[in-house]
Amino acid sequence: MDTLISILHVGTAVFIVGPMAIIPMTGLRALRSGNAAQVKTLATSTMIFSWLSLLTFVFGFGAMSMAPEEYNLSFTTPWILWSSILYVIAFLLNVIVVVPQMRKAAAAIAEAPEGAAATKPTGYGAIAASNGIASLLLVVVVVLMIWKP
Repeated sequence: MDTLISILHVGTAVFIVGPMAIIPMTGLRALRSGNAAQVKTLATSTMIFSWLSLLTFVFGFGAMSMAPEEYNLSFTTPWILWSSILYVIAFLLNVIVVVPQMRKAAAAIAEAPEGAAATKPTGYGAIAASNGIASLLLVVVVVLMIWKP
């Protein structure tokens, strides 16, 4: 059973957390091209993947609890604690900053007059910075999982 939980943990990390980090980057491209519908859809997708990423978090705790006693794992094991903290920060950045800014930018593009000169889209910097930080934090989580200091 511990192998199944570990596989689910890694699988959801790859197929859910990965898109959670990548989709907003596609949203930035859609912002630059002025495609409001695509930005709105990508904001919704980012929100869904962000909430689904909690499965990875849960499966991680399941894998930790089923690990053999010889590994002496607990929530206070430094690499598990830091991975959890960094994941929560990345999750919150996506849910609290990235998705609302993408929705606001999509609304601004949709309300812009037809043929308006393309300028830097509303919230572009907040989306890029927040998603960049969240993605970097998720990379550090992966490194911690592999390295296990």
